[in-house]
Amino acid sequence: MKTEFSLAQLADPDIAEADKILRACVHCGFCTATCPTYVLLGDELDSPRGRIYLIKEMLEKDQAPTGEVVKHIDRCLSCLACMTTCPSGVNYMHLVDQARVRIEQRYRRPLTERLLRQVLAFVLPDPRRFRISMWLARLARPLGVLLPTPRPQATPGLIQRIKAMLALAPNRLPPAGPAAGSVFAALGKKRGRVALLQGCAQQVLAPRINQAAISLLTRHGIEVVLVRDEQCCGALTHHLGNDQDALARARANVAAWGKEMAGEGLDAILVTTSGCGTVIKDYGYLLREDRASAVDAAKVSALAKDITEYVAGLELAPAARADDIVVAYHSACSLQHGQKITGLPKELLSKNGFVVKDVPESHLCCGSAGTYNILQPELAGRLRDRKVANIASVKPDMIAAGNIGCMVQIASGTSVPVVHTIELLDWATGGARPEMNAQV
Repeated sequence: MKTEFSLAQLADPDIAEADKILRACVHCGFCTATCPTYVLLGDELDSPRGRIYLIKEMLEKDQAPTGEVVKHIDRCLSCLACMTTCPSGVNYMHLVDQARVRIEQRYRRPLTERLLRQVLAFVLPDPRRFRISMWLARLARPLGVLLPTPRPQATPGLIQRIKAMLALAPNRLPPAGPAAGSVFAALGKKRGRVALLQGCAQQVLAPRINQAAISLLTRHGIEVVLVRDEQCCGALTHHLGNDQDALARARANVAAWGKEMAGEGLDAILVTTSGCGTVIKDYGYLLREDRASAVDAAKVSALAKDITEYVAGLELAPAARADDIVVAYHSACSLQHGQKITGLPKELLSKNGFVVKDVPESHLCCGSAGTYNILQPELAGRLRDRKVANIASVKPDMIAAGNIGCMVQIASGTSVPVVHTIELLDWATGGARPEMNAQV
C-alpha cells in the first residue's frame, strides 16, 4: 500500500511504525473471510482492510477521528484472526492499537460513554474494586429486567451496556485466592522457579484457575511465586486506548519482575489468562522507546509464557484417570492468533486422557474480547450464540479454554461446564477435580 507521510511525520516512531505496517498491506482481502465483524455485518469498513484504509487516512492527514471512523474501530474485537490469515505479515495489532490511542486523545465521546469507559478503566484492573462491583451487580441484577429493551442501533446506548454488565455478573463469588507475595515450595526435588501472573478479573471470578496451576507446578518440582508488587498487565486500558495507564502498569510490572529475576531468579513468567499473555509478550515493543525500561521489558517479554507452553516442557505424571471425557477445546483468539499457540493445549489434553474435539469455526471470536461484550453487547451476543452453537455440535461433556474472558462469555450461553485447560491437566495428573457444576 502506498503511503504519503511527510518526513516530519515519519520522525515520530509510532508514525514510522504505522508506515511500515501500511506498506506491507497488498489489499488482497484474505482478512475479510476470517474477520468476525465482517462475517456478521458484511460491511467493508468493518473488515481489517476497511479499517486499515480509515486508519491510513486519519494518520496521513493528521486528522481528528470522525464519528464514522470511531464507530468502525470500536467494532473491532482485536481478535487478530486477520494476522493469522494475512499472507503479507501485516501487523494489524500495532496499527489498530495506535488508532485507539489517537481516538482516545483526539475524539470527544458522548458524556455517558466517557463515564462508562472511565469506570471500566478504574474498576476492572483492581481486584478489590472489581470484587465490590460484582457484589453490587448481583444485588442490582433483579432490577435489570425493569430496564427498557432499547432498539438496535449502530452505537449501543448506556442502558444496553448496563444490561450486558448485569447479565455477565456471576451468581456467586468464590473466596479470594492466595495473597500477593506468597511463595509455594516445590514438592520433592526442586526443578525450577517461576512467577505466576495473578491477574485482575480472574483472581476475583475464578481463583481456582491459578490454584490448579500452582498445584500442578509444585507437584512437578516447580517453585511458584506470586510477586508482591505486580499490577494489572495493562491489557484492559491498552485496548481502551488509554496508553499512559497501560504503559505505567507495564513499567511497574517490569520493575517488579525484574527484582525477582535479580533476586532468586525466574525461569519463566507464567500466564493463565491468554489475553494478558499476549500483551506481556509485547512489553518489549510497547516500551521500546523508554530508555529506562526498554532492555528489561524485552527480557520480561522473552520470559513470558502461556501456562501450556511451560507445562509442555515438564514430564507430567502419568494420567491418573481415563474415563473418556469429551472436551470441546475453545481456542482463545489471544492464544491462537495473538501468541500462535494452537495445537499444544489440545495435545496436552489428549495425552492426559481426554477426548478432545475441535470446534467448527474455531478461528472466529466468541465475542468476549476484554470489555467488548460490555461496549458492543449486540455484536458480542451474536458471536457468543454462534460459538455456543458450534460447540454444541460436537456434543461435549466439558468445554476447555485458556482465557477467563472467553470462559465467562461462553458460560453465559450454555449449561455445559466451562473450565480452564490447566484445571483439567492438574486433575489428570493427580490434582483436584474441577468444579464440574460451575460455569465460570
